[in-house]
Amino acid sequence: MALQNIWSVYDCGGGENDIMILWLFIIGFLSGIISGMGIGGGTILIPALSIFFDYEQHTAQNFNLIYFIPTAIIALFTHAKSGNIQKKGLLKIILFGIVGASLGAVLAINMEADILRKCFGVFLFIMGIYEIFKKNKKTEKVKEEQVGYGGQ
Repeated sequence: MALQNIWSVYDCGGGENDIMILWLFIIGFLSGIISGMGIGGGTILIPALSIFFDYEQHTAQNFNLIYFIPTAIIALFTHAKSGNIQKKGLLKIILFGIVGASLGAVLAINMEADILRKCFGVFLFIMGIYEIFKKNKKTEKVKEEQVGYGGQ
């Protein structure tokens, strides 16, 4: 019964609107998982809103900024509880992040949506290539130690 009441709130008259609401739930859920992992839910949320819902790039990115606040708070508490947060250098990176966010917001506001979308795409592409080819420092160190022990 409670599930039926939840769906009645989102009942848009049936058909395509209900499917749209379902896709928004799915996108929000998947973005939340990625956000909780610390990867950044915007990597899913922004392209999904732009591609599947035809939101302009500025709108999708602003949507992501608002979405980020509650998901980041939940992820922060969860990671802090697990002891996964290092405090060394945190204040400096926050302060410079505020300056960078201010500059980035001004740049984004003054950029055409098409250019902003392409910049975002290039950024995701470069990060994807980096992640594919980066070497795991811990794995490399273990391999070096094993080679060193094997030669003695």
